[in-house]
Amino acid sequence: MERFFATAPGRVNLLGEHVDYNQGIVLPAAVDRRVKIHARRLAEPRALLHALDFSQQVELSLSLDALNARCDREGNPLPAWALYPAGVAWALLRSGYPVEGLEATYTSDIPIGAGLSSSAAVEVAFASLWQAMGGWTISRLDLARLCQYAENAYVGVNCGLMDQFASVHGIAGHALCFDVRALTYEAVPLPGDVMLVIADSGVRRSLAASAYNERRAACEEAVERLRPYLPGIQALRDVRVEDFSRLAHFLPEVVRRRAQHVVEEIARVERAVEALKRADIVLFGQLMLQGHRSLRDLYEVSTPELDFLVDFAARQPGCWGARLTGAGFGGCTINLVQREWVEPFVRNLKEAYQREIGLTAEVYICLASVGAHAQRVN
Repeated sequence: MERFFATAPGRVNLLGEHVDYNQGIVLPAAVDRRVKIHARRLAEPRALLHALDFSQQVELSLSLDALNARCDREGNPLPAWALYPAGVAWALLRSGYPVEGLEATYTSDIPIGAGLSSSAAVEVAFASLWQAMGGWTISRLDLARLCQYAENAYVGVNCGLMDQFASVHGIAGHALCFDVRALTYEAVPLPGDVMLVIADSGVRRSLAASAYNERRAACEEAVERLRPYLPGIQALRDVRVEDFSRLAHFLPEVVRRRAQHVVEEIARVERAVEALKRADIVLFGQLMLQGHRSLRDLYEVSTPELDFLVDFAARQPGCWGARLTGAGFGGCTINLVQREWVEPFVRNLKEAYQREIGLTAEVYICLASVGAHAQRVN
């Protein structure tokens, strides 16, 4: 009986927030919290899935007709957790890749709903598993794009490519400078004595679709209004900081603030990458704090809880930088903390948050980790 193992990491975005849909550049890192799948091959075209974290199981038929129905083999609607592996099978089959029958048991230590891309990790792990079982070849980027397609078209979440990209391409000890427009990336080393400390505010994103869509629309309006003065621009990615400063007065106030964040955030990522290459963690941390202030004041996606976590962290010994990570409106902050200061940093942050805000902050200490892989184990 053939057995297989697959694993894929979650991710955190160090810098470059709300620039992906403006064709900008982002700076995520895969983290050492992972989905792990143990599987055995089945002769029939079906998938028996055991989700240990939910103490649930479901059986799927691996045909496009059955998967289109989003139901299990008994005709019951799929539970939410099963949509992710089912969506990957559906996307692979629609793209002409064979999907083997399997029984899979999986678990994850990536916190759900905390902005660390637990769903993308599940998708990437299952895609990698089916690739290993089927023996077919695909580029890592195309695998990530198929997983994004599954989440967009099957699960119904309109995510960008960054989450799946980082889960597939992660490199231990490195961040990934990912150009969303060109679909190219560069691995950038992180200091070995700095930990990625992720603090969950406990406030779940009430990222109303309307608030997100309003910001996207403002960015698109800015491009349209600036195009007469900057012919040929396709997105805010094409607007330089100096050009924006010269032309900002042509924009309505809210549109100006939203566009200013995006234009300056893309420039921050560029500066941050150069800082990391020089091992200048001081400048990198300053750019993180600038990014948070911009998300708070210009893009207006922060919350009082996130602001408290960032402001408190920035005053702690050994903390080089902090900011909200993810879409905002709740979720997590990312903190760069010197290894020897991590323990008191975490203790002080949790105590202060409980005392001042009245909420418990879950804190995850991470390192930049390797991306997804799968293999036969017997």
